[in-house]
Amino acid sequence: MSACSVVIFGVTGDLSERKLIPAVYNLGIDKLLPTKFNLYGFARRNWSREDFQKVIENSVKNNSRRAVEDTSILNHLLSGADYFEGDFDSKETYLKLKQRLDEVDQAEGSKAVRIFYLSTSPEYFDVIAGQLKEVGLLEEQDKSRTRVIVEKPFGHNLKSAKELNSVLLKSMDESQIYRIDHYLGKETVQNLLVFRFSNGIFEPIWNRKYISHVEISVCESIGVGSRAGYFDKAGILRDVVQNHALQLLTLVAMEPPVDFSADSVRDEKVKVLRSIKRLAIDDVASKIVRARYLSGKIENQPAIGYLGEKGVADNSETETFVAMELSVDNWRWSGVPFFVRAGKRLKRRMTEISVHYRSTPQLFFRKENIDEFENNVLSFQIQPEEGIKVKVNAKPPGQKMKVMPVNLDFTYKEAYGVETPEAYERLILDCIKGDPTLFTRNDEIEQAWDLLEPIFAAWNSKGPMKPPIFGYDAGTWGPPASDEIILKHDKSSWSN
Repeated sequence: MSACSVVIFGVTGDLSERKLIPAVYNLGIDKLLPTKFNLYGFARRNWSREDFQKVIENSVKNNSRRAVEDTSILNHLLSGADYFEGDFDSKETYLKLKQRLDEVDQAEGSKAVRIFYLSTSPEYFDVIAGQLKEVGLLEEQDKSRTRVIVEKPFGHNLKSAKELNSVLLKSMDESQIYRIDHYLGKETVQNLLVFRFSNGIFEPIWNRKYISHVEISVCESIGVGSRAGYFDKAGILRDVVQNHALQLLTLVAMEPPVDFSADSVRDEKVKVLRSIKRLAIDDVASKIVRARYLSGKIENQPAIGYLGEKGVADNSETETFVAMELSVDNWRWSGVPFFVRAGKRLKRRMTEISVHYRSTPQLFFRKENIDEFENNVLSFQIQPEEGIKVKVNAKPPGQKMKVMPVNLDFTYKEAYGVETPEAYERLILDCIKGDPTLFTRNDEIEQAWDLLEPIFAAWNSKGPMKPPIFGYDAGTWGPPASDEIILKHDKSSWSN
C-alpha cells in the first residue's frame, strides 16, 4: 500500500488531541504508515490549515508516549495535513474534501485507502454517512479501499443500536464499518487468544470441569470529571460494561475459531453473547448490584460524591458502579459463573481478568493441620501495567509443613524490554490494512444490548420491587453488596 488518507470528523474534540493524532505519529515512528499519508481534519471550528498543523504539533509533543527526537516524522505528518471547515451537513465542504482526495489518487496514479473516522457524537453519524454517500465518497467500486471508523457509544439501548446500524447500512456495507472499542487494541487482550490457544497446559483445562469462576474487573479511581453531562445520561453499565467488559468476557469464553480471520473470530464472540442466559426482570436484584460513589478519599485526597459533581442532576439515579453475575449456558461453561464489575472512584485503577480454578482434594494435608489453602488463579492484567500472573501454592522454607500462595508473573515491559503500543495505534493500523478482526460487528453490538435490556427494565420500574441504588465511599472497592454476589458462590471476595 503506497497511499492512505485519514479524515477525522470532529477533529477539534479531546479524543483526537489525546489519542488519535499521537497514535498516527507513533505509527510513523515505527515506519508502519504508507509512504504517502495524509491526515485531514473536518469540523465546524474556524481553523486554518496552519492552525490544524499547530494542533498536531502540540498534540504530539504533549500526548505522544514517545518524545519527539527526530523531527522528520512530525514534519512528514504536518506536510500531509489539511483542515476542512464546515457543518457536518455542508455538502459544499464534502465536495471540497472529495476533490482533494481525488487529487491524491491522480498524483499517485493509484487509488489510496480512504478512512473516515467519525469522532463525533452519534447524533451526527447519520448526516455524515449520508453526505459521504451523496458526494460519491462511499462508491460501490471503492468499497475495498473505503472504511468508516465509528466511535462509541453505539446506541444507548437495543432499539437505538438497531436504528443506528440501519442508518449506517443505508450508506455503506457492513464490511466498510469499523466500530472501535479501544480495549480490544490492548496487547494483553490480544495476547489472551494466543495464551489460550497456543499453550497445551492451559487449553485442556479451560472449562467447567477445572474452573470455578471467572472475574472481570474494570475499575477506575477517577470520577466523572468533565464527562458528567454525558455520563449522567449513560451510567457505568452503558459506558463500560456493554462494550469493554462484555468484549473481554467473549474472549475468555469463546470457542477456538477455525482460523484468525475477522469473521471467524467474531462469529465465536457472537455465539458467547447469545449463550449468556438472559435474566428475568424479577432476578435482577439478586444478580446485579448498582451503586454510586459518595464522598471519600482517593490517595489521601478528598473526593466529592457523585451527586455533588458539576453537571449531575439533583435527582439522578445513574449508577457509577455495577457488579453482576452472568451465566454462559453452553457445554464448556455450564455452571461456571462469570462475575463482572465496573466502577468509578474505586480504590485504584485496575482492569483485570481472573480465572479461578477449583480446589484439589486436601486429604493429603489433614494430618499436617492444614485445613484449606487458596485456589490457583490465572490473572490477565490489562491496565495500568500489562502482564500475566499465576497464583500457585508452594511450601515456604523451614522444618514445618506449610502451604503458602506465591505468584509467578511477568509484565510485557520487563519481558520484552519495550513499551507496549497504545491501543489506538493497533486499531488504526488494522483499519489501514483492512483487518476488522478487533472491531465489533453489528450483531455483536445488538446481542450485547439485548443482554442488558432486562436490567434497564428493572431499574426503570416503579414500586417496592425496584432494585436499590447502594452507596460506597470514594476510595473503596464498592458497596459490601457487591461482595455478597461472589460470596454466595465462593468463600473469597473480589480479586483486588
